[in-house]
Amino acid sequence: MPELSVIVPCHNVQEFAEETLRSLAHNAGPETEFILVDDCSTDATPEILDRWESRLPGATVIRHPENRGIAQSRNSGIDAARGSYLTFLDGDDWYGPGYLDALTRTIKDLDCDFLRTDHVQSTGTQRVVRRAPAPARDTVLDPRDVIGSPHAETMVDYPFVWAGVYHRRLFDDGAMRFATDLRTAEDRLWTWRLHLKARSFAATGLLGVFYRRGVATSLTQIRDARQLDFIPAHDALLADLAADPEGERFLPKAVRTYCALIEFHLARIGRYHAPVARQLKKSATAALRGMPQDVLDATLATMDDRRADTLRRFRPATTGKAA
Repeated sequence: MPELSVIVPCHNVQEFAEETLRSLAHNAGPETEFILVDDCSTDATPEILDRWESRLPGATVIRHPENRGIAQSRNSGIDAARGSYLTFLDGDDWYGPGYLDALTRTIKDLDCDFLRTDHVQSTGTQRVVRRAPAPARDTVLDPRDVIGSPHAETMVDYPFVWAGVYHRRLFDDGAMRFATDLRTAEDRLWTWRLHLKARSFAATGLLGVFYRRGVATSLTQIRDARQLDFIPAHDALLADLAADPEGERFLPKAVRTYCALIEFHLARIGRYHAPVARQLKKSATAALRGMPQDVLDATLATMDDRRADTLRRFRPATTGKAA
């Protein structure tokens, strides 16, 4: 049985797949399996994966007969994984040589449910190190304790699921699957759920995963209604917190993040086509109505005037109570 399963969703990544797969080969070993999920690509990605399946030790290709999205692609990989630990890599990103051995060794030494790492953001020829915003390094912590203040960047604001490794016990009995109804923002909801479910985690300064930013086909670059899935993602989070015995502890952080995202999209509403812009306005109003109104009041009182005023314009005209 492999020690580590690496799940790599691929959809129309022919331009980058060779570099990604070559980086996997530089990390291959008898204790590592690579699960390559082709999400019904329409370019040369399937042929590239076919060529590499026999060349890359421990590689298996899974094919979706129809495009099902990155959430289901990751879930398909999770379901097929046999390793004691799981990690993820997007099909247009890559690893430095030896990274996976160091990643596995570190989580085994720390003996925690999951480990988060820093990563290198690549934009063209520019490289920038992005640090995981943990309060301590190489120290085992309670994941709930680092959800943190609404006024600071914390680990739930670091939704890069590929910047880490996870013990398979987190996935037992169908747990910790990605929400397949979300076409974007599935990583944000998953990260929150990870911190609410797991009992131990650590962060480390290990570098070796390279994130390619600004790719034209990336979901972060789209301008259609899929970008609005942050709304149902955060509605699901608020429902999770309502059912959690400690939920009130985390509501200020969740509501602040939700409000910040709503304002971010409203401030850039001109980049959307008219039907999507109308949907954003309507959904923003419904989202603000559905939040705990006392927490929303406190959140708006601590935001800068420009952002708070934008949100107040879309808040339903009530007396500050839930409609």
